Amino acid sequence: MELADLTLDLWRSLGLPDVRRFAREAADRVGGRVGPVDVVEHLRGPLHRVLVERDGQQFALVPGGTVRLGFDVDAWEPTAEQTADYARSLDEEFGYGPDLKAHLTELLSPPRTVTLATVFMAVENEALTEPPCDIPALLAGRGLRMPGGDEWEHACGAGARTLFRWGGTCPLDEPSWGGGAGGPRCEPNAFGLRIAYDSYTAELSSDPGAVHGGDGGESVCGGYGDLWAWLTLATANRNPSMAEFVYGPDGADAWDAFSVRPVLSLR
Repeated sequence: MELADLTLDLWRSLGLPDVRRFAREAADRVGGRVGPVDVVEHLRGPLHRVLVERDGQQFALVPGGTVRLGFDVDAWEPTAEQTADYARSLDEEFGYGPDLKAHLTELLSPPRTVTLATVFMAVENEALTEPPCDIPALLAGRGLRMPGGDEWEHACGAGARTLFRWGGTCPLDEPSWGGGAGGPRCEPNAFGLRIAYDSYTAELSSDPGAVHGGDGGESVCGGYGDLWAWLTLATANRNPSMAEFVYGPDGADAWDAFSVRPVLSLR
């Protein structure tokens, strides 16, 4: 089996000796050094977490295969607290309409099945140092590339079908930004990535119609409401209005507020 063809389901079925062997082979393929192999509880079962260091940067193994992405808004029921918070946003005339589900349909990618290769993805996102159009060439010079939009979403959710990578709710009495008190957004995700952790972040992928993992602080600074700010961290949030801004003429001088999460390919 090619390393890049490892599936998430197969990865979860491997024993520790096979996990360590695969991790060493994958690290050798990208010229990295494999670190300790951890086991975390994820989706009611164990999941091995592998980090590799290359050129002083940490990357997490993200198994692929045929996976389900997107969010089924029709099958989702908001909590009373979420509905009330969104209603308060409407009172301030910030909402897209009176229905929270309709609002989410505008923001979130639809349910779908895709097939992805196994990759290493940077544990931390990097601030842009050049305009978005120049980033692919800059990353290629380091043997890296931008993630695809589907790759980013899969890496964030790690197979979870919930609204957020940690579950279906968010602590509306806590901020969606900053260091926090160690809530769910501050914890590494199942693969070991520090991702969708701060609504002030805004990560680009190779999909020009999407911005991931935050909105650069627009919702917080605009006072749109607590739920609205937390929704920027939803796994399937593609933030279309923010994407239109950064790739449009108005974003020509604002690209340094965005970031990217480099990928090491195994093919």
